[in-house]
Amino acid sequence: MAGTSSESQYVTFSLDNEVFAVPVSVVREILDHEDAFKIPHGPDYLLGLRDVRGQGVPVIDLRLRLGMSKTEKTPHTRALVLDVPIGEKILTLGLVADRVYEVVPFRDEEIEGAPDIGVRWPSDYIAGVVRRNGGFVVIVDLARLFSGAEVAMMGSAGRLAATA
Repeated sequence: MAGTSSESQYVTFSLDNEVFAVPVSVVREILDHEDAFKIPHGPDYLLGLRDVRGQGVPVIDLRLRLGMSKTEKTPHTRALVLDVPIGEKILTLGLVADRVYEVVPFRDEEIEGAPDIGVRWPSDYIAGVVRRNGGFVVIVDLARLFSGAEVAMMGSAGRLAATA
């Protein structure tokens, strides 16, 4: 009798030459990248707010958040609109990606733990790593990517846009 294997669906995207993934369950939609409305005194990776179907959504340059160089807009640049569960709340935000590839299934046994060394960003933001096509896909732990203070700041930015 063969053991059962569980798999989950992920949206893969690139930042620089690295491939990342987020669970498809948190992706609301994928949009062409547009310049965001700037918010004064925000962190450098907070590009501003974008109107997404009547909702002010904070837009994040994930490259800057992970210590990489700023995203340079190309015809392939996209914004993934995500609904990220953090505690008892849902944080809606846009993540800018250099390119969005596809939705792929990863079996649980394919997902390796986050490495402790050898990466350019803190590994506590990594939910796991999958070997694929001779390289790696880094699964981002979205709930741990932002601290409580950052979540509160982005949530208030979204509410500010809703009342404006």
